[in-house]
Amino acid sequence: MIVLEEKIYFWLLALIPILIMVFLLNLWWRKRKQNLFAEKQFLQKLSPDKSVIKPTIKLILWCFIFGAIAFALVNLKIGSKTETIKREGVDIVFAMDVSKSMLAEDIAPNRLDKSKQIVNQIINSLASDRIGIIAYAGSAFPQLPITTDYSSAKLFLQALNTNMVSSQGTAIGEAIQLAQSYYPENSKTSKVLIILSDGENHDHQINEILADAKENELTVITIGVGTLKGSTIPIKENGRVKQYKKDKNGETVITRLDPSTLKQIASATNGTYIDGTNTQEVITQVSEALSKIEKTEFETKQYASYKDQFQWFIGLALLLVILELLVFDKKTAWVKRLNLFNDKDNRHDNK
Repeated sequence: MIVLEEKIYFWLLALIPILIMVFLLNLWWRKRKQNLFAEKQFLQKLSPDKSVIKPTIKLILWCFIFGAIAFALVNLKIGSKTETIKREGVDIVFAMDVSKSMLAEDIAPNRLDKSKQIVNQIINSLASDRIGIIAYAGSAFPQLPITTDYSSAKLFLQALNTNMVSSQGTAIGEAIQLAQSYYPENSKTSKVLIILSDGENHDHQINEILADAKENELTVITIGVGTLKGSTIPIKENGRVKQYKKDKNGETVITRLDPSTLKQIASATNGTYIDGTNTQEVITQVSEALSKIEKTEFETKQYASYKDQFQWFIGLALLLVILELLVFDKKTAWVKRLNLFNDKDNRHDNK
């Protein structure tokens, strides 16, 4: 199997006819000027060592040099063997709480940034699982569909902020419902939802939603981010604290971690509740929980093992450049000797 990686560089081959055209025009111009200067037989006597064929040889070499460079840049690849690679794992959806309470700084740097760090580390620990991302506050909305592109997932993860949802609140139930639409229909792959939140919940139909999730064999792992002591919610402007969030009565709001709801969700879906204070412990516990879930093969692909061949063309181009430098415009010694014999014969005939 042959693959041409960068076909656009074939346009460099267009330089070859341009080079030939320039050579022919230059040859025509030189002959015209020489004919104005002297007749042909006198020009031959003025430059007896000048070769007629060597400029053409040098032109041919340069044509091959440009051709070799073009093929080197195109990077021709040859497939040597075909490998079958199977991917197996679970489908994991991360539900990220982006409500204003996640700006509390009772856990450094704040709850939301801590959640991002945890998810980023979990993604780094995965091998071939598929992942998706949901953000929620007063309502839930999709952020990244199920994918195996971990790099894209990290980019979407870093873009999450508390201004993404206009309606405030913590609709965990709606996030669970949305997550269930993420998983492919009729798929036998195990389904896992990882919720990162401070535990505040304003969804009163959570029990019905959890019953439905359990029926659909959805395992929910909840991670509590925050402290029981709680903290104020800073409102910043240009990186500086302008004020702290207040309630309807003008009192400063204190938001606290509420693990009870998160534990209820995990227990109802045969999942696990994890304290999100220590990132490394969270990664360890998540890995242990995922190891107990059955892995399913969801993708099989065949890959050809290709080897680059550009180095051969670079080597050929270098060899031709060296050869071109060794080709001089003068006649070679044996040709000069032949000409000398001819000159003697001509002188003898003239006598």
